[in-house]
Amino acid sequence: MGEAQVSLKHLFRVFTKPEHKDSKLAQIEEHLSDNILDFLSQHVVTKKTSLEEVEQDFADAMMPESPEFVSTHAENLLEKLVAHSVNTYSPTFIGHMTSALPYFHLSLAKLLVGLNQNLVKIETSKAFTPLERQVLGMMHNLVYEQNETFYEQYLHSARHALGAFCSGGTVANITALWVARNKILGPQGRFPGVARAGLASAYRHYDIDNLGVLCSRRGHYSLSKAVDVLGIGRENLITLPCPEQVLDPAQALKQGREYQAQGNKLLAIVGIGGTTETGHVDPLDELADVAKELGCWFHVDAAWGGATLFSKHYRGILKGIERADSVTIDAHKQMYVPMGAGMALFKNPEDANAVRHHAQYILREGSKDLGATTLEGSRNGMAMMVYSSLHILGRRGYELLINQSIEKAKKFAAMIDAHPDFELVTSPTLSIMTYRVCPAAIQAQLKMLPQVQAQRLNSKVDRLVVNVQKLQREAGKSFVSRTRLECPVYGAYPITVFRVVLANPMTKTRDLKAILEEQHAIATRNRVWQELQAVNTAETLDQA
Repeated sequence: MGEAQVSLKHLFRVFTKPEHKDSKLAQIEEHLSDNILDFLSQHVVTKKTSLEEVEQDFADAMMPESPEFVSTHAENLLEKLVAHSVNTYSPTFIGHMTSALPYFHLSLAKLLVGLNQNLVKIETSKAFTPLERQVLGMMHNLVYEQNETFYEQYLHSARHALGAFCSGGTVANITALWVARNKILGPQGRFPGVARAGLASAYRHYDIDNLGVLCSRRGHYSLSKAVDVLGIGRENLITLPCPEQVLDPAQALKQGREYQAQGNKLLAIVGIGGTTETGHVDPLDELADVAKELGCWFHVDAAWGGATLFSKHYRGILKGIERADSVTIDAHKQMYVPMGAGMALFKNPEDANAVRHHAQYILREGSKDLGATTLEGSRNGMAMMVYSSLHILGRRGYELLINQSIEKAKKFAAMIDAHPDFELVTSPTLSIMTYRVCPAAIQAQLKMLPQVQAQRLNSKVDRLVVNVQKLQREAGKSFVSRTRLECPVYGAYPITVFRVVLANPMTKTRDLKAILEEQHAIATRNRVWQELQAVNTAETLDQA
């Protein structure tokens, strides 16, 4: 075939549509589609290759000097990239929040890439801008349930925003707290506000030592990033213990009062609508009362659990979310949209003006440019994917998906409870849960042992769980993740547990049964299992 030519004629061909359906590029596209379908039918990992081996395929830091044919490059991608990617579509991939997508997204992605709209400005996204505003309006309605008159007034208003579309929950959380900071330390008298004067001047003007954000220890790590980026400082992210996995409103009020009595101001309380590790939901209604009493912003990070609002049966789990000043929801989680679709929603359409920016060549005052109130500048039109999903699936379709995920999690929890050598650690509130493998005899002993001895024995169980998780992952048939967390049964001492996310609608009961059987088989062959079996009495623990 020879080498690709360095010429304008060759480059122009790269930028133009193939002249006929039998062209080489059309054949490549069909080949790639077939290969992806084949890949998605495989196990979690199609090739057992170490990360170090994969890194060798991407070890050359030199810039390619000459072009190569698209066909050649496509084959390289299939061999080096696709073959070693993680199959998040697999029904036995239940370790993380990334899941299977409806197949129509593969086709719609061509529209998204082909149109290449930039949502920062209406001049580069004429139809996409009102579409994104409508999507934000529909999601705002899902949370806050305002009337038609409200949305008629604010949906397409150049002076207001119902939210901000973001690349994900991290940017959405930062955006929400950015708005809160600029409002709470806003203009007053001759003081121009923190956005213009900076934090040092704002602290002096408002006579405070520090600004703080309060949440439970189950708060997402993006909150730590947010206080860092906003200049508040990680030491002012107040994280409270949560042995029951949720933030205690009484403790939040107590800690908030103490913090403010020390000459500080509480910027926000963050309630979690579906924690990353266990899927628990904070008591949002009570936390809204606490935020009101402390005079601070109330933000709900519902990146994971926000989609539960589609379910009439289960939306009550998020009771109180409608009282939040801002809410984060990720469409690329339980709304089954490709990566890069997060949203920060604001109850008050005026609030986004606290971060409004203008420039002469772009984002001019009075325009409907979405970039005026978003942290990110250039953005693609991912809102189209959300728009399409909302129409193709509808609320009732999402309700079915949410309901079956939660019910599947309950069924899996029952399977774990029924197995003598597994221990359910956190029961599912939504569709995330944690458990561990632990011989039945050891479970019985742990309930009777003093805490020091129980910790020593639990450390052995921790090793077993780690070994099983690693070996199961390396086998490539299925995948569950692991974490460490405190649970009431074992006090403040954290234990290592399996963590599963049951959001893939393709995961069947037989898949869950097979995963447990595989874990049990791996565990019983493990050396640590034999060590645990040898620990028969409390007296032998000192030598264990």
